[in-house]
Amino acid sequence: AAGRPAPACVLGIDLGTTSVKAALLVGAEQGQVVAESCSRETQAHTSSLEAGQQGMEQNVRRIIGALNDCLAALPQQQLQRVSHIGISGQMHGIVFWKKDKGCKWTECGTGPTFEPEEVSHLITWQDSRCSPTFLSSLPLPQSHISLATGFGCATVYWYLKKSPDFLKSYDAAGTIHDYVVAMLCDLKKPLMSVQNAASWGYFNCRNKSWNTDILKKSGFPVHLLPEVGDPGSIAGRTICAWHGIPKGAKVGIALGDFQCSVYSCLTERTDAVLNISTSAQLTISMPPGFQPPETPDPSSAVTYFPYFNGDYLAVAASLNGGNVLATFVDMVARWTEELGLQVQESAIYTKIIKAALAQNDSKLSVRPTIFGERHIPEQLASVTNIAVSDLSLGHVTRALCRGIVENLCSMLPVQCLMETGVRRILGSGSALARNEVLREEVERIFPFPVVYGKDVDAAVGAAMVM
Repeated sequence: AAGRPAPACVLGIDLGTTSVKAALLVGAEQGQVVAESCSRETQAHTSSLEAGQQGMEQNVRRIIGALNDCLAALPQQQLQRVSHIGISGQMHGIVFWKKDKGCKWTECGTGPTFEPEEVSHLITWQDSRCSPTFLSSLPLPQSHISLATGFGCATVYWYLKKSPDFLKSYDAAGTIHDYVVAMLCDLKKPLMSVQNAASWGYFNCRNKSWNTDILKKSGFPVHLLPEVGDPGSIAGRTICAWHGIPKGAKVGIALGDFQCSVYSCLTERTDAVLNISTSAQLTISMPPGFQPPETPDPSSAVTYFPYFNGDYLAVAASLNGGNVLATFVDMVARWTEELGLQVQESAIYTKIIKAALAQNDSKLSVRPTIFGERHIPEQLASVTNIAVSDLSLGHVTRALCRGIVENLCSMLPVQCLMETGVRRILGSGSALARNEVLREEVERIFPFPVVYGKDVDAAVGAAMVM
């Protein structure tokens, strides 16, 4: 109506493994709707000086550069109406910074923004520097989640034992999204949600506290641990008019990207969420009041993630999803190059999917676990049942896609889904969205109706929580 002020917007941001996404939500009669969204690849992967081939690190400046590009692409008029900001990102990973020199604020075309200053690389959830032997040398956590490589606390232990001088340069740490929240709100001590704390290890979800006694005894630098708050609570307010977003906009405590992806689409407790992007997850809601066991079963493929309002999700979180297909495409590209030919990886991807669609079946059996799994880190990939008739690119691609879905299904079997009352599957994630063969295999393996979400992503979920 004329003269009525424009409705406030909520900005959702997701700092992912390969890209940064931003979504603007506005209120409408049917609830919140996505008014604008934007995505930028970070291209932030960088080599690790300390961990070499085992390290998986990203350049924080590039991630923040992609975030700035993303926000600069959104309509200024709507950014000026943002009242709340929800931020999610890749869990488990860790970044270190100096509290008083974490960033510097500068002017850019769309208003003030911050640039990382004394900040380490982000050591991501895919980092594999902590071998099973190294992990077994660490004190046993008081947590329902088994410790694994790529977990924030495990990475701190690695530096403590292998490169202690590195830790002396910093006095704060958090996930990449905790860092962004701390910079936006100028937090003197980083604040972390229960969701992110649980994903770091050495955190007790029942009493919402770090295992400080256990950590102190082993010389762990506990001053680096952030304070912990409830997901959905406010961490602070923006200290500057960031990209035109008003100074004083409320910023939520940083959330797990996984929980936000689920939140953006899960409406019924009888739904299971299947997400295949870089990695892959199959998730169901646990009944209200559920509490995870006090100690984890290290051989179990199912982990209980803290969700919202004290609820938990049962999650089969596979380290092998779209990254397996990306590795396969990269292998084909390298072979082609060695044969003296040049083919773009994007062209290879399109052609192998087309070839697989023409092959409705393949007797090949592919176990796609090239990145291992947290519950069986030593298990690598294998191909069996190889017949001369099934050696085409189409057969191999079809078998590989089926293997990714079967691997996930072996972690949280159909029988378990039926027993918990699952009635349908919500499919999400970039790999599932762009790969028809994967979708066919999901529908072949799971005996439930499958619905594919359009706006199922963590940026949207992070905004919805606000």
